[in-house]
Amino acid sequence: MKAAARTKTPRKCVQKKFSKDILKDPVGVYCRVRPVSIPDQECCVEIVSNTTVQVHPPEGYRIARNGEYKEVQYSFKEVFGTTATQRDVFDVVARPLVEDLIHGKNGLLFTYGVTGSGKTHTMTGSPGEGGLLPRCLDMIFNSIGSFQAKRYVFKLDDKNGVDVQGDVDALLERQKREVLQASKTPSSKRQIDPEIADMINVQDNCKAGEIDEDNVYSVFVSYIEIYNNYIYDLLDETPIDPTKPKLPQSRILREDQNHNMYVAGCTEVEVKSTEEAFEVFWRGQKKRRIANTQLNRESSRSHSVFLIKLIQAPLDADGDNVLQDRELIALSQLSLVDLAGSERTNRTKAEGSRLREAGNINQSLMMLRTCIEVLRENQTYATNKMVPYRDSKLTHLFKNYFDGEGKVRMIVCVNPKAEDYDESLQVMRFAEITQEVEVARPADKPLCGLMAGRRFKNQAFQEELSRQLELRGGPVDGDRERFAMETFLQNYPPLPSCELLDINDDQTLPRLIEALEKRHRARKTMREEFAKNVLSIKGMLQELDANIVTRENYSNLKMVEKNKIISEQKAEVERLEKKSKTLEYKIDILEKTTTIYEEEKRKLQLELENKSQKLQRQVSDKRRMEARLQGMVTETTTKWEKECERRVAAKQLEMQNKLWVKDEKLKQLKAIVTEPKAIKPERHSRERDREKAMPRSFSPPPVPNAPPVRLRHRRSRSAGERWVDHKPPSHVPMDTVMKPHVPHAITVAAANEKALARCDKYMLTHQELASDGEISTKLIKGDVYKTRGGGQAVQFTEIETLKQESPTGRKRRSSPLSPVPPDEATESEWTDVETRCSVAVEMKAGSHLGPGYQHHAQPKRKKP
Repeated sequence: MKAAARTKTPRKCVQKKFSKDILKDPVGVYCRVRPVSIPDQECCVEIVSNTTVQVHPPEGYRIARNGEYKEVQYSFKEVFGTTATQRDVFDVVARPLVEDLIHGKNGLLFTYGVTGSGKTHTMTGSPGEGGLLPRCLDMIFNSIGSFQAKRYVFKLDDKNGVDVQGDVDALLERQKREVLQASKTPSSKRQIDPEIADMINVQDNCKAGEIDEDNVYSVFVSYIEIYNNYIYDLLDETPIDPTKPKLPQSRILREDQNHNMYVAGCTEVEVKSTEEAFEVFWRGQKKRRIANTQLNRESSRSHSVFLIKLIQAPLDADGDNVLQDRELIALSQLSLVDLAGSERTNRTKAEGSRLREAGNINQSLMMLRTCIEVLRENQTYATNKMVPYRDSKLTHLFKNYFDGEGKVRMIVCVNPKAEDYDESLQVMRFAEITQEVEVARPADKPLCGLMAGRRFKNQAFQEELSRQLELRGGPVDGDRERFAMETFLQNYPPLPSCELLDINDDQTLPRLIEALEKRHRARKTMREEFAKNVLSIKGMLQELDANIVTRENYSNLKMVEKNKIISEQKAEVERLEKKSKTLEYKIDILEKTTTIYEEEKRKLQLELENKSQKLQRQVSDKRRMEARLQGMVTETTTKWEKECERRVAAKQLEMQNKLWVKDEKLKQLKAIVTEPKAIKPERHSRERDREKAMPRSFSPPPVPNAPPVRLRHRRSRSAGERWVDHKPPSHVPMDTVMKPHVPHAITVAAANEKALARCDKYMLTHQELASDGEISTKLIKGDVYKTRGGGQAVQFTEIETLKQESPTGRKRRSSPLSPVPPDEATESEWTDVETRCSVAVEMKAGSHLGPGYQHHAQPKRKKP
């Protein structure tokens, strides 16, 4: 869209190229050194001459860096020492910009430096010593004070343009504003702050030379700040609701029809004096964001921009009213910028919002430095790199100063103390680069073509007319026609009565004739006086004509000089026009190529963002998969470790059983060999052992008619909640102490949604045979959650295992049925009772490898 807009207005582009190729001025960079606060404080900046300073490292740097740092000298247009006054700085830096402003040319002045180097003092000043801003305002109003237009004759629109209103419209608007502001205290009646009065009490009375006296002037001011890369209007007086406070609304930048950047919706106040303008500035200054840091008690946290717009338009041919031609209005602007100080966070100890503010300040200053470096590279090496103005609101606002026409001045403020050595080096390097950038010189505005001296001729005529009326006794500023009629009638004698009541009346007619003769003589006298007045007026007109001829001759001489200058530049203009056509063609090609590259860049950026998002999703999926696999590996490893332990225990038990069988066979063989042949050993059967088991027990016999024993149940750990007790159809009921007791439970054979919806806990009872033939019960517990689809889901949290084991350490003894020899008592006792009881408890019940016993508390179960 921008390329299309430029192709529609090639004439303006040609003018800009012409001005850039012919008249260019480098950016004027000045240096001001702040006085040290402590007399014996170590300094790192030394003034060599009025244009050169020398920066040397302090003693601490030389020791820490082994003397590697050397002294460096930097040159500026002019250097202001510690004894320089505000008047000295103003006369050299700001006064030429104010003169250009009055002559219809733009200007930009900004202060740059480290926090605490004196930027705000240089720009604003202090009580008793006004800075550059109040001195600029004082010079403007001293120059145009008697040539200012009435309020609301000029009216700014929303598109950075100016409209002219007639005297009647301006009067109506003034009356309307006075009615609206009747309830408020007028600005003239408000007491000015004494501090402000000292700052604007400038006694210099500076004036600009060669003021166009046939123009009328009007001054508009606005005040904005750039905070965290947002633009805020400091003069906005929108009422704030205390119940619903809102943050101030940021403003946006727009481009007008002349390709100049401006802040849309910014408040612009018309001012008529230095006091009124500085009062508006001070009202906005109170809203500016400042904070207390380690380096400065009132550190600026934003870039402040004070804009002064001067509007001038020529008077008509009579020198009385403003020409109602919008094309003849000249609008010039002076921007006074107080940049926030660059700082290091490790020195300011900034945290939180202060750290973010410091980051945004350094970022905007870095973008300003980047734009300056790209401009210098384009001008030095004839490259055509794109200057990144849009990356920061600060550079975007002032891009037309560097790309268009206007003077740019920068004051580098330096604090010579040793602690600011690193920051001072960075500031000096940036200033050195800035001096190499050239900006187009402002062009002279065309003349309106009317005769010079119109204002003074009109004033002389009005004064002479007033003097003549005073001499004649008439009003000076009254209705002249009415006064002339009244004067004319008063000079005539009154007529007598003309009624004839009698034929013989010989007195009425003579009196009438006498009155008419007096009137005739008075008329003759008035004619003579009128002729004299005509002659005097003719003389005045001849004098005015002589003055007009003199001024015309003067203007003709000026025109001849201008024509000479124009004729000298015609040949150069023709050559540059040919060159400009070639450059325009190249520019069109480059703009089209740039558009194509920007489109490709946008597409590639979108593709890169999509791939980056896809890669991030893949990485997150990979991490989740790794975590899931790690959990599965851990679970599988634990499961196989338990399985291996179980198999090892089973194998050990099997080997013990085999060893016991072999030992039993050897013992029986030994018994056969050693016992007498007449006596045959009786083999104990399982049935007989079971019958004999009860007499061998030392437990007391059951008490007859004893009350029934209440079964004890094992109480679950989560007995206070609502449970779903899921017991499959294959569940074997356990009427022992190992049975869990869960109150308020819903027992189901299969899990269903209705039961899950009524409970918040879930328990599944799983039974299986263990390796020793006993029933192992596992209670699998979990939490019930509601899903987004309206159903229920169970997340398992723990597993409890309930297992019955036979006691292995208890040994039972019984008396033998027949007497045993003393020498064989121990051996038979060991082989008959103790050995078989211990093995029967440990081995699997019902094993065919040898005799054994089954646990008395659990009946033998057959495998299905």
